[in-house]
Formats: sequence, C-alpha cells, structure tokens
Amino acid sequence: MLRVRCLRGGSRGAEAAHYIGSQLGRSFIGWVQRTFQSTQAAAASQNSCAVDDNKVTAPVPEDCPVCSYNEWDPLEEVIVGRAENACVPPFSVEVKANTYEKNWEFYQKFGGQSFPRDHLKKAIAEIEEMCNILKMEGVIVKRPEPIDWSVKYTTPDFESTGMYAAMPRDILLVVGNEIIEAPMAWRARFFEYRAYRPVIKDYFHRGAKWTTAPKPTMADELYNQDYPIHSVQDRHKLAAQGKFVTTEFEPCFDAADFIRAGRDIFVQRSQVTNNSGIEWMRRHLAPEYRVHTLSFKDPNPMHIDATLNIIGPGLVLSNPDRPCYQIEFFKKAGWTVISPPLPLIPDDHPLWMSSKWLSMNVLMLDEKRVMVDANETPIQKMFENLGISTIKVNIRHANSLGGGFHCWTCDIRRRGTLQSYLD
Repeated sequence: MLRVRCLRGGSRGAEAAHYIGSQLGRSFIGWVQRTFQSTQAAAASQNSCAVDDNKVTAPVPEDCPVCSYNEWDPLEEVIVGRAENACVPPFSVEVKANTYEKNWEFYQKFGGQSFPRDHLKKAIAEIEEMCNILKMEGVIVKRPEPIDWSVKYTTPDFESTGMYAAMPRDILLVVGNEIIEAPMAWRARFFEYRAYRPVIKDYFHRGAKWTTAPKPTMADELYNQDYPIHSVQDRHKLAAQGKFVTTEFEPCFDAADFIRAGRDIFVQRSQVTNNSGIEWMRRHLAPEYRVHTLSFKDPNPMHIDATLNIIGPGLVLSNPDRPCYQIEFFKKAGWTVISPPLPLIPDDHPLWMSSKWLSMNVLMLDEKRVMVDANETPIQKMFENLGISTIKVNIRHANSLGGGFHCWTCDIRRRGTLQSYLD
C-alpha cells in the first residue's frame, strides 16, 4: 500500500468578511464587508510537499503540525473550544428551524444575551477539567481566543450578535495537513472564525495548509423565510421531502456535518449544510478523497456526529433513533455497525441546542481509548465490551451548549497515514 502523508502547496478557497471601522461600546460603526475568492500558486521551498505528474504524493515533513486522516488514529494535538462569553443566538429563522418548540421562548427572551451565567460557569469548569485530562493522556491542547460575543455587528445583508467559540468541530475540518475553515450557516456564527485565527495562523506559519471556503453573504435568499415547522411530524415530513431551511442560493456548510475515514469522507445534507456546500467540498478534495452523501430518518438534521460516529477502522456507531438509509454501504464493505444504548441524561436537564444522543458524541484518543461521559454507564459498558478503555469525564453542563466531546474538539494531529478502509 502506498504510504501517503499530507499534501502541502497552494491555497484554495476564499477569504472573506474583512471589516473596516472601530468599535464604540457594544456596536460596530463604519462597517464594510468585502467578499472575494483567491488562489495562490504553490511556492517551492525546502519544507514543501507537492504532487508530481503521476499523482504520487510525497511524505509530509515530520515537523508538520497538522496531520489527521480519520477519527481514531492516536491523538497528539487537539483544539478544545471555550464557553467563555457564550451568548444565546438571536431567534432568527435558521435558529428556529434547528431548535425545538419547547426552547423557543428561551431564545425569544434571551437572544443576544449571555447563557445563564451560573450554568456557563459550571460548563467552563468542566471543559477546563477535560483539557487537563487530555494533557494527562499525553495530548497537546490548544484553545481559541476569548471574544465578547454580545457585540452587535452589521453587514450589507443582516445584523446579529455572536454566539461562541465552543465547538471547533463545527467550524474546522482537518483533512491530511489541511485545515478547512467552514463558511457556516447561522448568522450568529458568521464571525466565529475570528476566535480561531491566532492558532490557525500559527499552524500555517509552521507549514500547514489553510483553506477558507467561500463565505456566504447569508442574505435572506439563503433561507426559506416561511419554513413551516410546528411539530416533529412537520420536521419529519419536510426532511423526507429534502426540504430544509437553507436554500441553494449559495454554498454553505458546517464542518461537523462531515466525518472522516481515510480516503472516504461522509456528509449529510442538513439544515446548515446545503448541496452546493457539499459539491464545493467534493471538488475541493478530489481526486485524493471521495465524499459520500448519507441521509437519515432525522426530523432535524444538523451535524452528523450524534447520528453516525466512526470510532475505528470498520467500526461505526449508528443512532437507532435516526437510522441511516445507506447503512448497507458499510455492511457490504465488511464494517461492524453498532447501535449505541439509550442515553441516560434526565429530561429536566437543559439541552438548548442538542438532543440526548450526545452520549455517542465521543472522542477517540486511539483505537483502544475513548473519552466518554462519566454519567453514561450503558455506553461505557458498550465500549468496554468492545475492548476499548473508557476515559470518563463529566461535561453535563457543557452539553447544554450543544455538544459532546467530539463537538468540543477538533483533532489537529493524529499519528497515522492516509489509507482506504472501504475498498
């Protein structure tokens, strides 16, 4: 088998959303937004890797800080998000479409304000402990910059406040030695990339490849303003018809709708990832990688990793409440499909942005170690029966902000090589 590491060379994608102006109090004044696409020719250097005429890929230098091909190779470096200054997003149409009716009053009342401060304080402490445990397991931990997300901003197409930099998995996708910055689909997350720029620039200066996907304008045309949702039944019907709150006006996607297995990358069309965004990623990664679109019996698809989570070579967790319509694809390839046990999180625990199935949103430290919720004993036993040691961590309050261990992290470097697991 050809041993392939990361590609390095020119940059593809688009740089967008530069602003001019100064900040007075809690508002931006004199806003100018420019969006443009750029390409940069590959530059030869002592450390560069290139693809020759025969499409043979040279190995990446050992000092490349970014290299990750899948979800289970030994984890060496990771970005962990921050709950500091997290704000409730304004109750816009795309937020309404991604949340359940029982929480709508919460968004209407607190949109643009901080999440409950006592709850936030506990979430911050939980994530700090999670970082400490990762370090004790030998993993290097990086963090985004703290930002005041309550500041209102205005573009030519909309105005909003921010949300947080809690879930790096949502905005960053590492493929080989390339960091891909997702364009996102919520207006409250338009400028979320700013919290990650210092650490990404450091990786870039040390040799990593950095691509920013085309930034959407997030104009009204990107959203179905009359998206008819009143019940779970409505959501099921619309999803089955392939109707979502995001239109095909321009490409958009969240990185968390993609999950990696070497040369094969899986994605779902969701409320935040449209077909144009999937096609952009497919063209961008071809021919080295194959992007497969999956679909699920899910009334509210948003982020794939609490619905289908690949935990090892030939090993996939498939949510029993949201069956995958293409699950035979994995079975025919000889993969083992595992149905995780029902989660234990109590009904009265606030989950403002997610379901209880964060129990399966685990982080693999390698094929034999997994970071799992300390409260979820059934899934702990499931992993132990598979011969996988569990590292138990409590992030119950952090779960309320919309993510489990996989969401709260973005693996930057895993020790491994590019392989195909589905041929």
